[in-house]
This record gives sequence, structure tokens and C-alpha cells, in this order.
Amino acid sequence: MSDLFSAQQKKKAQTVTAAKKPASTASDLARKNAAADSSDGYSAKAIVVLEGLEPVRKRPGMYIGGTDERALHHLVAEILDNAMDEAVAGHASRIDVTLHEDGSCAIGDNGRGIPVDEHPKYPGKSALEIILTTLHSGGKFNTDVYKTSGGLHGVGISVVNALSDEMSVEVARDKKLYRQEFSRGLPKGKLQSLGAVNRKGTSVRFHPDAQIFGANLHLKPATLYRMCRSKAYLFRGVEIKWKSEINDGTTPVEDTFKFPGGLEDFLKSDLANRPLVTPHIFAGLVENKDSRIEFAVAWPDDFGDGFIHSYCNTIPTPQGGTHEAGMRGALAKSLKDYATLINNKQASIITPDDVMEGACCLLSVFISEPQFQGQTKDKLATPMAQRVVEQAMKDRFDIYLTSDPASAKLLLDSIIARAEHRLKRKEDKDTLRKTATRKLRLPGKLADCSRNVSFGTEIFIVEGDSAGGSAKQGRNRETQAILPLRGKILNVVSASRDKIRDNQEIQDLIQALGCGVGDKFKSSDLRYERIIIMTDADVDGAHIASLLISFFYTQMPGLIESGALYLAQPPLYRLSAGGTTVYAKDDAHREKLMATTFKNRTKVEVSRFKGLGEMPAAQLKETTMNHNTRTLLRVTLPQAAAITEAILADGTPAPVEDVRKPVNDLIDNLMGKNADARFQFIQNNALAVADLDI
Repeated sequence: MSDLFSAQQKKKAQTVTAAKKPASTASDLARKNAAADSSDGYSAKAIVVLEGLEPVRKRPGMYIGGTDERALHHLVAEILDNAMDEAVAGHASRIDVTLHEDGSCAIGDNGRGIPVDEHPKYPGKSALEIILTTLHSGGKFNTDVYKTSGGLHGVGISVVNALSDEMSVEVARDKKLYRQEFSRGLPKGKLQSLGAVNRKGTSVRFHPDAQIFGANLHLKPATLYRMCRSKAYLFRGVEIKWKSEINDGTTPVEDTFKFPGGLEDFLKSDLANRPLVTPHIFAGLVENKDSRIEFAVAWPDDFGDGFIHSYCNTIPTPQGGTHEAGMRGALAKSLKDYATLINNKQASIITPDDVMEGACCLLSVFISEPQFQGQTKDKLATPMAQRVVEQAMKDRFDIYLTSDPASAKLLLDSIIARAEHRLKRKEDKDTLRKTATRKLRLPGKLADCSRNVSFGTEIFIVEGDSAGGSAKQGRNRETQAILPLRGKILNVVSASRDKIRDNQEIQDLIQALGCGVGDKFKSSDLRYERIIIMTDADVDGAHIASLLISFFYTQMPGLIESGALYLAQPPLYRLSAGGTTVYAKDDAHREKLMATTFKNRTKVEVSRFKGLGEMPAAQLKETTMNHNTRTLLRVTLPQAAAITEAILADGTPAPVEDVRKPVNDLIDNLMGKNADARFQFIQNNALAVADLDI
């Protein structure tokens, strides 16, 4: 206890002493920090503060998404969007876009003109200079000036200025013309007054900086032409004049765009050569206090590709967003409501994806202060947009459907057909997925291969577990599967359906192959590229092979017709003498080898294999399973092949039933229930037999 008390007293004394020490001054701390920082070189001096438009040139990807061709053309879009904002606000009716021969682009409008008076917060600088050289400056932050606009962050034109080696801006305002020039974000001089004019508006000409985009990237007439055309469709009241001093051979050098019909005109022109499910495009324009929604939707009847082109405040949104979600919801809900109204129960399977699949849609919304994901504005994130679009479009689509029942039925039937097609595809995919992962439900005797696709794989059907054991040891585990059968399988030609269904060996075989039988056979579902019957090289083995071939021909004829069934050729004899070992497939082959390979040899060891189960795995692999050393016989239908050229009296090919008839008769005679037919076949062919294994 005394030791503990002493320790506490000592600690208390140290605390009091520390409290009496004078506090470190700010200069002391600064010296200590500087000393510490100098050790690793990371101090306040290492902190770089980028001013003005330096951040844009340092990291252009943050502002225009990169420095590739798409980003290059985004510069034009930024300036064109400003001109479109003037048109949407009702202050401009015409926009001129000119691509000059030197690679520069000029965009002009007849709007109000950028303000040129001195900015109150920046004495000696005009508002024009502030807008062009300062990030996050502009009139788009004031909703009294622009109720809706595509430029939101006040960085558009200043970013273009920063990434241009030359830029000039002319402003016609209050009947006077002003001009100022810039280079790489910096003014080259003060704002100049050029005298009186009888017009208004803003004209911007810029040349992309090769230091940023490289010397090989240039503005393309075709891309800018499409951009101007789409902008004109997005706002019915604007006229866009296009001119290009660069002739690419395909793009008009001059054109004028003005479309009173808006998006409906756009869609009609795009689908001029495609048949539609309904005779009329579903289109409309809904304006209220806070928003303006225009849409055009059509369903082509050719099951071709569809598209969705959406815009917010004339800005393309290629990644969609909340306004597209509202459109999808409106069309799907309205269509299902109409189906309920006419008591069509099939429509219960319809999803928004079914409605939109193959549909060609244009959607343009104008809302105040929209929220985008990223400066390039590829996706709209404003929650309110989904609600206003869904409400506006659903009301009009309800009227569209009920006012024309005949067209509505055509559309409903078409979309139900798409839904059924989707479910069928899903069922097929599920079947393939189950087939690929069916190992847990495959026959227990099957030693499956590890490869998940059928390409390059094969299954050996062997007689008995003994032969199966040797085959499993000699196989390539990645591509070769082994299925042992217990003795002779059922003769399916003379058996009833119930007997076939209840036979475990046959069911194991069907399950292992995975392709079904009879009417349900699908070659695309076959789990292996080759099916190889591997039986002993004796009479019993030949009988088992005959039973298997009969099974495949009657239950899976497509498997033989596609050339997927093979017979392995295991040897019957092994001959060795003086270090030489060869295999003979039968008696005749053995005698030939004795007269050639082993000629004049006095001692030749001849071994006869009683069965594959007694053959060492290494020898079975070398003679029967190795791709490089084995021999396979493909099972074909020679009689059927010979008769496929048969032509009927009217000049048409013979029916499949007639083509298969010789083979059918042969199978029935040899394997069927009619013993008399089998006896007659033996009598007719007995004299032709050259070798009997008895």
C-alpha cells in the first residue's frame, strides 16, 4: 500500500511541475513543425493553390470528361447550350453554327448578349471578362434570369476558354458592338468597343488547344451537324443555321433546321422506313408552371432495335436518369391499366422492360435547377423529374389507348408477345444454367469432366465398373467423362415406354447427356461434344454397342445425324518381342502383324485381353483414349445417306420418313419383337460371314 501511495504522490508532483512550465509560443510550434516537416519534404511550401482557370488546364477530365474526341466536341456543346438557353428563355430565335477551315468553331445567337458593364465586385473588369475567366460565374444561378437552363455550374464557357488556344467573343448589346480576345483562359487585352450596330446577341469563336487535345484530334462536321439537328428538334421555336468550310463528302456544308413539330417530326423522320405497330406515334407536349415535358414514342413492328434519347434543358442524358424512369413507369402502368379495363389477363406478365424493348423514344424535359451526375451531365438525378414525367405521360397515354381501341389492341398484343418471348428466353437460360451446374444431380456413377462447356469434351460409355475404373484412371479429367453401365442395357426397340422409363441404366444415360429424348431432344443442350461407346472387342461387347446404337437411333436420332456418336476401337491382342510392343484389333490384324512387324521372330508373346477391365489404365489410355494414338469410328446412317438424293415424281425431295425407312426396317428386323424377320435376315446373310467368334 505504501508503494502505491508513493507512486501516486510522485505522479502528482510531476503533474504540478508540468503545469508550472510556460506554454509554447506560436513561433516555437512553427519552428518545431518546420523542423519535423523538413525531414520528409512535405510542408506548407508543397501545397499548390491553382488560381483562375489553372485547374481546368491541369485536370480537364474533371470538367469535360477527358481529352478524347467526345470531350473535344463537348466544347461546342457547352457554347451551343448557352445559345439554346437564350432561345428557351424566349430571348433568341436564331442560332448560327459555323465550322471554319482552320478547325475553329463559331456559335452565335440573336439573344440579349452577355453583359459588358463593370462588375460591382470586381472594379475595372467587365462582366464578360469575369464570366470568361472565372469558374462558377454566370446568370444561370439567378432564376429570375433563366427559369430553366442547361448550364448550371457557371463553368461552361470559361472551361472552353481555358482549353482553347484562341477565343474571341463579340457581344451586340444596347446597339453597340463589343469584342474581347482570350488565349488559354487569359484575356489578351481589355474589352473593346467597336461602334454602333443594329442587332443584338453573342458570338463566340474558339480554337481547341492542341496542347490539351493533341494535334491529331479535330472537330468533325458530321458530329456537329447531328448536334445542331437534334438541338433544333428539342425546341420548336428556334432556327439553327449550319455552315461548314470543311467538306467531308457526306455532311451538307450548309443547312437550316427548324421543326415546328418538335420531337414528333424527329421520330417520324428517323422511322420513315420502318413499319409501326400502331399507325400513329404517341407524342405530346405538357407545359405547366414549373416544367415543360415533350415526348414522342413509337413501337416498330419489325422487332428491330429500339432506342431512348432523353434530354434535360436541351442537354443530352445518354445514361438516362429520373426522367426516363418516369417515362418507363407511365407507359407500363397505363398499358396494364388498359389491359385490366378490357379484361386481358395475359397482360399480368408485362414489365416495364417489355414495354420499352424495341420501343423508339424521345423525351425532353425542361425543369429549373436540375441535378446531374457530373459536370458532363450524362445522367439526370432530380427526384422531382420522375414524378412530373410519369404524371404527364400517363394521363396522355391513357387517352391515347382508350381513344383508339384497335391500335391499343395491336400494341398490347405486340408487347405481350415480347413478354412471352422474354419468359421463354429466361426459361432457356435457366435450363442452360441448370445443365451447366447439374453435377450434384447427375448419376452417381458418372465421373464428369471439369470443363463447363461442351466444346472439346467427350463421354465414354463403358460396360461395367471394372472397365470404368481403368477408364477413370486413364482419362483426361478436364475433357473426358466416364459413365459405366451395368451389363447389357434394355433393348428399347422391343420394350414398352413404361419399361424404358423405369429402367435405371437408361435414365442415368439420358440424365448424363442432358439433351432429352424424343420430341424433347435438343442438340444444343448436349453436355458433351462427342459420345463414345467403348465396349470390349468381343461378341458381348459388340452386342452392347448394338443395343446402345439402337437406343440412340430410336430415342435421339438427331445425335447420330449430327455426327456426335462414335465407337471406340480397343485392341483385342497385345504382341511383344525384343522390346517391341504393338496392339492388334482382331485376329486378322494379329496375323498381319506377325507376318510384318514380327516376321522371323521366334518368340512373340501374344496376350488376349479378356476385357477392358483387365487392361492397365496406361495401356487403355494409349490405345483407346489418347487423341493422338486412338482410332474412333463415327456412327452414320449409310442407307439413309444413299437415299437422301431420292427425288419424287413431282421433283421434290423424298420425305424424311422415306429417307429413314431402310434404317428403320433394319432396326426392326434385328432388334424388334418379330423373331421370324430376324431369322430370315440371318438366313439371307449367313453365307457372307467371313469370321465367327464362337
